[in-house]
Amino acid sequence: MAAFQYQALDADGREQRGVVDADTARAARQQLRDRGLHPLAVVAAMESVAAGAAAPRGLGAGRLAVFTQQLATLLGAGLPIDEALAALADETDDLKLRHLVAALRGRVREGRSLAAALGEFPESFDDLYVATVTAGESSGQLDGALHRLADYADQRDGLQRELWTALAYPMLLLIVAGAVVMGLMTSVVPKVIDVFENLGRELPWLTVAMVALSRFLSAWGLWAGAALVAAALATAAALRRPAVRERLDALLLRLPGLGRLLRAMDTARATRTLAVLIGCGVPVLEALKLAVGTVRREPIRIALRQAAVRVREGATLARALGEHKAMPPVALRLIGSGEKSGQLAAMLEAAASQQSREVRTHLGVLAAVLGPVVILLVGAVVLAIVLAILLPIFELNSLVGRA
Repeated sequence: MAAFQYQALDADGREQRGVVDADTARAARQQLRDRGLHPLAVVAAMESVAAGAAAPRGLGAGRLAVFTQQLATLLGAGLPIDEALAALADETDDLKLRHLVAALRGRVREGRSLAAALGEFPESFDDLYVATVTAGESSGQLDGALHRLADYADQRDGLQRELWTALAYPMLLLIVAGAVVMGLMTSVVPKVIDVFENLGRELPWLTVAMVALSRFLSAWGLWAGAALVAAALATAAALRRPAVRERLDALLLRLPGLGRLLRAMDTARATRTLAVLIGCGVPVLEALKLAVGTVRREPIRIALRQAAVRVREGATLARALGEHKAMPPVALRLIGSGEKSGQLAAMLEAAASQQSREVRTHLGVLAAVLGPVVILLVGAVVLAIVLAILLPIFELNSLVGRA
C-alpha cells in the first residue's frame, strides 16, 4: 500500500485534510466516499513532496526539534514506525510537514528503513541526522537516538541566536541613529549653515568640516551607499573561497575577547555533535567528519579534519585535537577524562555545556557594554552636529555684545 494525501468535504461542507493508505488513488477516493467524505484532491504523498510541498530550505531547527521529539515519544510508547508517522501526519496543522511525514511513511511501508527514508530528503534531514537514526536503528535504541536528536536540534543554533539577540539592540540603535544623522546632514544642516555663510563671516573649523561633509553626502551620498553595497557583495563573494575564509577566520580567532568567544561557540557545537553521535553508537571517525559541518570557523574545520586523520592512525581523540589546538584546554581535559573512564559521550556533553556557559557569560558582558558604547558614540556625533550649528551663533552673539 501507499500513502495518499487527501483534501475532501464532509457532510456539513467543511474541508478535511489527512492521509489514507490505499493501493491506488482510485481506491483512496473510494475509502473517502465510504467515510462520507467528498474527495476534492487525492495525491500520492511522495508526489506531493516532489511537486514542492516541502520547500527546499527544509523544516528549520524549530519544527525539526518538535517533529523529532514527537516521533521519539510515540516510538517510546511502543508504536510501530508507520503508525507513529501516521499519527504525526494526522495531528499536525503544518501542511508542509504533513506532506513530508506522509512521504516518509510511504517509503517505510515500502520496506525501507527510517534512515533510508530520511536520507531522501536532505533539505530537511542532514547527514548527521541520518547517521544518528541509522545508529539508533542498528542498536535497537531508535527512540533514545531521536530524543538525543531532538535536544540537539533545539540547542544547535541556540548560541547563534543568543549572539544575534545580544547584538540586536546596538544594531537597531545604530541604524536609527544613522538615519537621523543622515537626515540632519543632508536637510537641516545645509539650510542652517547657509544663513551664516551669507553673513560673510569666517566660520569655525568644526562648522566648516560639517559643511563639507554635508555637501559631500548631498552630492555623493547615493553613490557612496552603492559603493558600500558593492563592497559588501564583493566581500561576501570572496568569503566563499576557503582560502580567504581561512585567513579571515584565523584573524578573528586571534583577536582578544572575540577570538575566545568564537572558539568557545564552535567548540560547543562540535562537542555537542560528537556527544550525540558517539552516544548513539556512531564511530568516532565518522562522528568527526560529520562534526566538521557544524562549526563556522575554517581553521577549526581544518583542525577537525586533521584530527580525524590522527585518530585513524591510532591517536586518542583528546591528543589529536590537542595537537592542532582546535579546542580550549578545559574541553580537551574533559574529553581525555572521558576516554580514560569510558564515558566519552558524557564528557563531550559536559564540555559542550561548559563552553556554552562561557559563551553566555561573554555575551552577557558584550550586551552590557556594547549598548552604552553605541549610545556614547551616537551622542558624540549628535553633539558635534549641534556644536557645528551653535558655534557660529555664539560668535554672532559675542559680536553683537561688543557692538
